[in-house]
Amino acid sequence: MSSTHNNDLNNLEAHNEEVIYQNPLLFLKIWEINIKKNDFTSIESHPWHYHKEVEFIAVVEGKLGVQTKNKYVCMGQGDVMVLGASQPHRSKPLSDNLRYVVFQIDLRKHFDQSTMPYLYCFSELTNPLDELNYIFEENQFVKGEIHTLIMEIFKESQIQMRGYEIAISSVIKQILLLLLRNDTHNILSYTEEAGLNRLQPVLEYIDKNLEDKITVEEACSLLGLSYHYFIKYFKKIMGTSFIDYVNYQRIKKAERLLMTSDLSITNVGYDVGISNMAQFYKLFRKYNACSPKEFKQRMENELGVMMEAAPH
Repeated sequence: MSSTHNNDLNNLEAHNEEVIYQNPLLFLKIWEINIKKNDFTSIESHPWHYHKEVEFIAVVEGKLGVQTKNKYVCMGQGDVMVLGASQPHRSKPLSDNLRYVVFQIDLRKHFDQSTMPYLYCFSELTNPLDELNYIFEENQFVKGEIHTLIMEIFKESQIQMRGYEIAISSVIKQILLLLLRNDTHNILSYTEEAGLNRLQPVLEYIDKNLEDKITVEEACSLLGLSYHYFIKYFKKIMGTSFIDYVNYQRIKKAERLLMTSDLSITNVGYDVGISNMAQFYKLFRKYNACSPKEFKQRMENELGVMMEAAPH
């Protein structure tokens, strides 16, 4: 991918991409990618990559193909797309001339005391923010508004007039509000803030130990709760059982490894803490309706579609 920032091409080569913030106090990076016809000779690969930041894409001119785990999308002028934190994706220009803005942001850092109760809605603990893209398909007004707001953030970040940090923070909240109020499918479900905060040590324990043995007993000890109370409390706050949540996170990690590494399926299972291959296949099918091998093949087939759609 060629862009107005040469270093951005190198950043996208990495599988687990580290985002360098333009302003460390705003926890974001926004830039424009401008591709001309002559740039296509330098585009040789389209690697999967992911990062802990949420990413918005706003197309200004031309066509862009974007592939995620669940779908392949052809974006055109005025289109907007959101990619959840740590969700693997890759892209490919589909027109001779292409201009679009990429906006990467750590949303967690943009919730203050007044908005903290809504942090859970955007935390992606059980639903990736990718699922919100239906809003842009069903509601053209919201799509247009968010496209305009992303371009406003880009403009403010380029000009950097006095108070631009306040302006950008304000626009980010407008984007979050538009998504929240127009989420008719209730992807951004709500739970009590105090309960989520209390569970944070357990969620971190799970995230850091996916490749190892994770036990309810260890989770209980982190909160000082009895086994039975903890099981009920976790399900009440998270909307899913402790075991199901752990398995979900393990399969999400397995998907990333299958898409971004050359590890064998057996090694992927070991790396996500599921050494029993029968169990690994069973859980993988539960969340993807296909085997790990079929999943990897599907991703490669969709890359072929992306390559064929691109200009030559």
